Amino acid sequence: MTADRRQVTSLIIGGGGFVGPYLAAELQASGNRDIHLTKLSSESVSSPGTKVHDLDVQDPIAVKRLFDELQPNEVFHLAAQSSVAVSWDQPELTIDINVKGSLHVLESARALPDMPQVLLVGSSEEYGTTARLRPILTEDDPARPMNVYALTKTFQNTLGHLYATAYRVPAIMVRAFNHIGPGQSPRFVASDFCRQVALIEANLQEPVIRVGNLSALRDFSDVRDIVRAYALLAINGVPGETYNVGTGHPLTIKALLDQILLLTTKSISIEVDDAKYRPVDIPSSQADISKIQKTCGWYPHIKLEQTLLDTLNWWRSQVV
Repeated sequence: MTADRRQVTSLIIGGGGFVGPYLAAELQASGNRDIHLTKLSSESVSSPGTKVHDLDVQDPIAVKRLFDELQPNEVFHLAAQSSVAVSWDQPELTIDINVKGSLHVLESARALPDMPQVLLVGSSEEYGTTARLRPILTEDDPARPMNVYALTKTFQNTLGHLYATAYRVPAIMVRAFNHIGPGQSPRFVASDFCRQVALIEANLQEPVIRVGNLSALRDFSDVRDIVRAYALLAINGVPGETYNVGTGHPLTIKALLDQILLLTTKSISIEVDDAKYRPVDIPSSQADISKIQKTCGWYPHIKLEQTLLDTLNWWRSQVV
């Protein structure tokens, strides 16, 4: 779709969060794109060279209006209520944003004379209890979600497949495993640990890091590698197909924390905080990424040590 030399209009839905500006920068680097990014009116975003629009995906009329105005060639649907903890507390909101919002995007794409490629970003959380049975997860493994967030992403994936097969909307689905990097919310574990270290170094927190479950095994990728995968899938992905995006090399949360602690000279102790435990947790999650490697030639480039250092340095810049 992007093989010819005409300018491609790219639309990033939900670009006011962690991933959006990284994706916009990746698309800009590839050239020949007119890039548009949406955010909530309450959000602020810095993305030089990108046209920014206020949009709430819960408003189907507003979504369709923007699609009609821009006539995008490719759509990256990032908008989501992405916190598992919030999904337990606010299931209706999570469903409204993640399921109904995705439906509004797909319907708006379907209504255009030239339907755009739509990349629907899902989560490794969709595999749920399947991860207890299989050490390495492939796209053919069944989705058995264990929380409300994962349930909504599973339904989004099903919607995308249905629209691709029934309506010929060129929808491509992603199951992204844990991605981390500078600027991520401290609701997520790596950013939370880095923030606490930065606060301790600035003498704004006692030298104790509060943690939840350290034994969980997770597949962590740098966000800059993740968005490179999204950009490649928009060009080479097969409509109706789902692709894992991760490293294939998991580590425990404790090992992640140990690597972060190596980046500071402070003596820091660890304290378990029951409030940081999930009601239901997956013990292990590891991606088989052979499908995206075969389709796009993608593999992660950035080492975890660099990602953690960049994230910690970002937090150091925020707390001083």
